[in-house]
Amino acid sequence: MDRLTNTVRPYAWGSTTALPELLGQEPTGEPQAELWMGAHPGAPSRIDRGAGPTALSDVIAADPEGELGTAAVRRFGPRLPFLFKVLAAGSPLSLQVHPDLDQARAGFADEEERGVPLDAPHRNYKDVNHKPELICALTPFEGLCGFRAPDETAELIAALQVDSLKPFVDILHAHPESSALREVLTAVLSAEHDAMAETVEAAAHAAERLAALGGPHADAYAAYASLARHFPGDPGVIAAMLLNHVRLQPGEALYLGAGVPHAYLDGLGVEIMANSDNVLRCGLTPKHVDIPELLRVVRFEPGAPGVLRPEADAGEEEVYATPIDEFRLSRLVLAEGAAAHPLPAGGAQILLCTAGEVVLRSLDDSAPELRLTRGQSAYAAAGERVAAAAGGPGGGTLFRATVAGSVSD
Repeated sequence: MDRLTNTVRPYAWGSTTALPELLGQEPTGEPQAELWMGAHPGAPSRIDRGAGPTALSDVIAADPEGELGTAAVRRFGPRLPFLFKVLAAGSPLSLQVHPDLDQARAGFADEEERGVPLDAPHRNYKDVNHKPELICALTPFEGLCGFRAPDETAELIAALQVDSLKPFVDILHAHPESSALREVLTAVLSAEHDAMAETVEAAAHAAERLAALGGPHADAYAAYASLARHFPGDPGVIAAMLLNHVRLQPGEALYLGAGVPHAYLDGLGVEIMANSDNVLRCGLTPKHVDIPELLRVVRFEPGAPGVLRPEADAGEEEVYATPIDEFRLSRLVLAEGAAAHPLPAGGAQILLCTAGEVVLRSLDDSAPELRLTRGQSAYAAAGERVAAAAGGPGGGTLFRATVAGSVSD
């Protein structure tokens, strides 16, 4: 086992207090958005095996099969296939979607052939991988996820009583669901800038008024009004009205597959994703929005967001079930005084303490135990057998990130 030293990414939307509070540090007054754990080249974790701090990415590159396991290397190549984070949203992230694997490969090859630099602001595809992701709330967490049923959205927008939105209401009522969603999103993102800015302003004032009145959509209206304050005139505010508004309670999660539009608005959560930077933005951002490519990638399929709750396995581990193999997220709530719980041995894993204290003990050798407090994490290579126990009064909570069992050794 190795204790991880991790990097905090200071994106502008980050909370100034949530990550410092988790880590037991004094706030700096600057936004602290994401704590990265893993081997992503952008900010790899570091470990020290006696020769000084070394990037986890370099450790894995030196012995991929020893660190990750033969099956994982055969399936995903000689790199950790997931990135694990703690995400702290103090203001909204951009409205975005991620491509599927075939779209990512084709898009990357196309941009390479056209000579688009990897660091160009209008570049869509940074790599050839897809980016499914899972967000699990540590505090009450607010977001947008997937398209709401068009008829329901039509009623929500109609209640704003904004004349320039009435054509969208008619389309959502009259057309087949997928084509209606495509037509409205296309019209919103393609509209003349000044006219759309006026629409956003009028819609924001109406949403604020309706939020104050209460009712079943009060939280959603409040969220749209807040978006408009953060991004005045941005067409993404109207695009956001097409999506399900979601509030997660601690322990609840959302899985975001390819083509599902989403945005995180506020809260602290554990996030795990396939190791990719591929993002196509719909709005709520000053960054590049490639409308034709976005419309090619978005899946115009309405439905409920599908809030996930952990399912207990045969032991004490609670698993967040997802349909992909690059990652598997589970949680252990360890009671004070209970016997140490052996963790399943398999592929490489990252272990994060989010509450109380957790003690990790090796079952393979006499290595000293590793004690984790809130916000601290550890790495265990493939095949390492580890047991976890609460380390103090009140117990402890441990999140475990690894690859799916089907590709673990």
